[in-house]
Amino acid sequence: MIGWNDVYKVVVAMVPLYVPLILGYGSVKWWHMFNPEQCEAINRMNCYFIYPLFMFEFTTHINPFNMNYLFVAGDVIAKCFLGLVLGGWTYFFSERYEWFVTGFSISAINNTSIVGLPLVGAMYGSLGEELVIQSALLQLIIWVMILLFMLEVRRARQSFESVSAIEVSGKDLEENIGVQVNDVRVVRPSTWAVIKIVLGKLAKNPNCHACIAGFIWALVASKWHFQMPSIIEGSITILSKAGIGTSMFCMGLFMALNEKIFACGAKATLLTMIFRFIMGPFSMGLACLALGLRGQVLRIAIVQAALPPAVISFIYAKEYGLQADVTSTAVIFGTAISLPIVIAFYAILEWIDV
Repeated sequence: MIGWNDVYKVVVAMVPLYVPLILGYGSVKWWHMFNPEQCEAINRMNCYFIYPLFMFEFTTHINPFNMNYLFVAGDVIAKCFLGLVLGGWTYFFSERYEWFVTGFSISAINNTSIVGLPLVGAMYGSLGEELVIQSALLQLIIWVMILLFMLEVRRARQSFESVSAIEVSGKDLEENIGVQVNDVRVVRPSTWAVIKIVLGKLAKNPNCHACIAGFIWALVASKWHFQMPSIIEGSITILSKAGIGTSMFCMGLFMALNEKIFACGAKATLLTMIFRFIMGPFSMGLACLALGLRGQVLRIAIVQAALPPAVISFIYAKEYGLQADVTSTAVIFGTAISLPIVIAFYAILEWIDV
């Protein structure tokens, strides 16, 4: 049973998130330390250097052989179900690929490390912590990779949809007279052309390298029971420890560059909360029930699916230019309201015999 002391521990873990957020906001809005170009550079450094090291360091300390495979299967089925629902909603109502990617990012990737571990651990003890860690591993090696793939597909399609050829007649362009555009053709890419570009981009992405290398190290180290040399681990953690803080700082920078703290409207905010706090737990609950999971494992699976959106969703949205206003609002507002929502899920599941 969760008590006030446990709630306090969760608040202690969550409040420090907002310190770098406020500092990032103030550094632009009040103190005018950074211009928009410098803010972009800070976010890019975090996206391609700091956060990949954070993911690698986190993944290397997980034992992939000690996992609840029914829970893993439930998570995979739940995310596939989410993809189908989002795909159907996008096709019939939104008709925008961007909303599919944003919806998947918000509903499938949650804040397991900062909010999940202390909160679920306080509710369910060591079993809760173990399953949250397993969920975090699945996010890094599967769902983050899929999210990056979709983001690169969108970027590749945008590049192909630019004007490819313009026939110009008249005098030389340098003379800047007599220019006449005869034909403008928009290139429609084949599926294979897009895939080749996307795979090439992913092969150069440090986030992919970090997830894959971290998982391979975890497999090898768990199999043969050895530890990473302290000199290597120290070289990684010196930057990886700044991953979450720098991400929140970047979000504060983004907020300050917009006219409103919550950059998207009420309708979009409500939609993101439905993605995160209704669709996520609902799909996870259905998947686990279908696999025969019951008792504490089922409760933990549903509760961890109701955690707030992950900060990395904003970092990728900002880097790839995909509805960063929507994602930032989802992360900030979702984290703020997550504690009573998760406790409500916990109370309801304790009352229901599952």
